[in-house]
Amino acid sequence: MDFQFLLDGFAQGIQNMTWLEAVAVFFGIASVFYSMREHIWVYPTGIVSTLIYVWICFEYKLYADMGINAYYFAMSIYGWYVWTHPKENQDVLPVTWLDGKGWLISAALFAVSYPTLVFVLSKFTDSDVPYWDSFTTASAFVGMWLMAKKKVENWIFWIITDLVSVPLYFYKGLVLTSFQFLFFTVLATIGLFAWIKSAKTYAKA
Repeated sequence: MDFQFLLDGFAQGIQNMTWLEAVAVFFGIASVFYSMREHIWVYPTGIVSTLIYVWICFEYKLYADMGINAYYFAMSIYGWYVWTHPKENQDVLPVTWLDGKGWLISAALFAVSYPTLVFVLSKFTDSDVPYWDSFTTASAFVGMWLMAKKKVENWIFWIITDLVSVPLYFYKGLVLTSFQFLFFTVLATIGLFAWIKSAKTYAKA
């Protein structure tokens, strides 16, 4: 791997970075950090970041990602409500694992959303990365839904999304955002182990 190329790309990304992208990156990282800690601030910080990225993705013709950020916004409102309104016998919404039905629903969400997004982007937009863009969007679609439900597996979908987003955003010239997703991959991996531990704790309670 040409690390000098990556360093040059990062430096160029910093140089070309707009204040809007910088704000979006900051709040995006903050949102992931709060999510790892099961802190409710995951949602308000995420809302700020996603609203900004709706505009950024539109400018760079990442239409599926633009749509998923609009979806993030809606799911952040939903997740905010779910996290703050646990069942009557619960102090907080616990972290749990998906059951068989949950996995089927997750698989169905991905199986339906991916080809649908590919069709829409290929036929009705000028996107030059319809398959790539649709994959990250479909994976994130499932991840956000699972996070709102506080399921451990949400981190698996976020890791997949982040790993594929790194080269996608680098290719589109959003170098700083690309590095953000690389950092997100590390945070999501840490978050996965943190939530596995949390799920075990809740199960013993």
